[in-house]
Amino acid sequence: QVQLVESGGGLVQPGGSLRLSCAASGSIFSIYVMGWYRQAPGKQRELVARMSNGGSTNYADSVKGRFTISRDNAKNTVYLQMNSLKPEDTAVYYCNVDLVGSRGRYDAWGQGTQVTVSS
Repeated sequence: QVQLVESGGGLVQPGGSLRLSCAASGSIFSIYVMGWYRQAPGKQRELVARMSNGGSTNYADSVKGRFTISRDNAKNTVYLQMNSLKPEDTAVYYCNVDLVGSRGRYDAWGQGTQVTVSS
């Protein structure tokens, strides 16, 4: 059993910052890609950022230069530093981890954390 625990969401004014965290625990043998997705009301879930275990990253064009993904492999934790937040960043943010556990390799998802950008 693998658990992903997210934290750090909340309400912030435009131009503000938030830092999301996602810690993976349980029966984990190895982790490959760790990333963040988001889903706004009435829209499909979309990739925000992801990082491989080798350190390579991908970002959505809409967040490049504002968001930074990082990870602590020793803690099985991924972070998303979000700066210069805009109202259009409002969404539920989900952590995603590509891992090998007791039942093989699969994608695990967090429960989601709400980020609201509003004045």
